[in-house]
Amino acid sequence: MNEEKANPKAQTPFILASASARRRELLVELLDDYQVTIAEVEELSSHPGGPLGLVEANARLKAQAVSLENQDAWVLGADTLVALGDEVFGKPVDMDDAFAMLRRLSGQTHRVSTGLCLIRSSAGFEETRVATSEVTFRELNDSVIREYLNAVNPLDKAGGYAMQTRGEMIVERFAGSRSNVIGLPLELLGDWLRDLGLIV
Repeated sequence: MNEEKANPKAQTPFILASASARRRELLVELLDDYQVTIAEVEELSSHPGGPLGLVEANARLKAQAVSLENQDAWVLGADTLVALGDEVFGKPVDMDDAFAMLRRLSGQTHRVSTGLCLIRSSAGFEETRVATSEVTFRELNDSVIREYLNAVNPLDKAGGYAMQTRGEMIVERFAGSRSNVIGLPLELLGDWLRDLGLIV
């Protein structure tokens, strides 16, 4: 077993409160053993704290919902949004919406923020953290956007795109955590879990 991923508190379950397959794949890089429970919540669409407040609040909603039935487990909620200024891009509702999002982001530098909320109710523990990266898109014409959307399913992805899937077609450069853009900031989360003694 990889010692970096070893969990000295394995007797305490760890639950990822997320339906995202990408988050599941990323979390494996930090933890060998965890469960997945999808949080049945209605996510907020706006927040007085702007995009950062919104991802933090939605991550908390997901973690709290799952923690209610798993009070002794460590529960991690996460939420990722794309923002151009104060304009927020969640998951597109259909392909036309995805097309409009990519056209809007063309040639622009936007921010990708992921809110994380970690809860262990029985210990009275609840904390939230946020990671932000910047992504600059190439200038995209309509044919490139159509080609990209034919290659990638955008409907479950904030902003209608995936850094890890044909990203070279649309992304010129990025700054910050790549895994954050995909949906789970491993650098921030890894340091956090190490501080708590959940990984060594």
